Amino acid sequence: METYGLIGYPLEHSFSQKYFTEKFNRENIDARYLNFPISGIDQFPELLRKHPYLAGLNVTIPYKQEVMKYLDEIDPVARETGAVNVININWEKEKPYLKGFNTDIVGFSRSVAPLMKAHHKKALILGTGGASKAVAYALKQMGLLYRFVSRAPKHPSQVSYESLTAEIINDYKVIINTTPLGMSPRTEAFPPIPYQGITEEHLAFDLIYNPQTTLFLKKCAENGAVTKNGLEMLHLQAEAAWEIFKQE
Repeated sequence: METYGLIGYPLEHSFSQKYFTEKFNRENIDARYLNFPISGIDQFPELLRKHPYLAGLNVTIPYKQEVMKYLDEIDPVARETGAVNVININWEKEKPYLKGFNTDIVGFSRSVAPLMKAHHKKALILGTGGASKAVAYALKQMGLLYRFVSRAPKHPSQVSYESLTAEIINDYKVIINTTPLGMSPRTEAFPPIPYQGITEEHLAFDLIYNPQTTLFLKKCAENGAVTKNGLEMLHLQAEAAWEIFKQE
């Protein structure tokens, strides 16, 4: 039986195990999917030693960038993006050959594209973690300008939450939350942006899917924005990951 899994921390509310287990059952695929919560990326090599039968892994918060240094090969798109969320594993003489990919890009692109309008030309990406890199790559491919919003900006492409004004928010008609703020069980949290700048011309997208409507989405919707959560994106990126697992 082929074994796939997910690395990240924590994984109590992860989507992948349930999704792939149901997929394997529904499609009569002889495989299993396990969660591997590791509290530090330095535990990754030991994980592989303990499980020398793994055929592939998904990667979630907070290791989409950190895991790259352990890989033997990285798909050019994932390398340019600067984040990996899928690892294909081929075993050669009991040694794993690890190749990294990024399916968050296709997941986000296909999920957000139907909502894009002509006036959606500039975007704010809340957060600077691994998922934000995939979002930025996708927006670039769509022709949008973007800026990252960070608690502690470290690059000219980043601005602080404190520097945001209602006027700036009004100028950036697409706002994507890539942070875990608002994720269950801490559903009372939300990104600290001036929501009074949100209008009916805005599109607000939250990569979080649990809860279905975060406070971020609720506050944006109250000002007329079109909103969408990350559930469809997760489905799309998972199916793209499975295609990689099958082909590689």
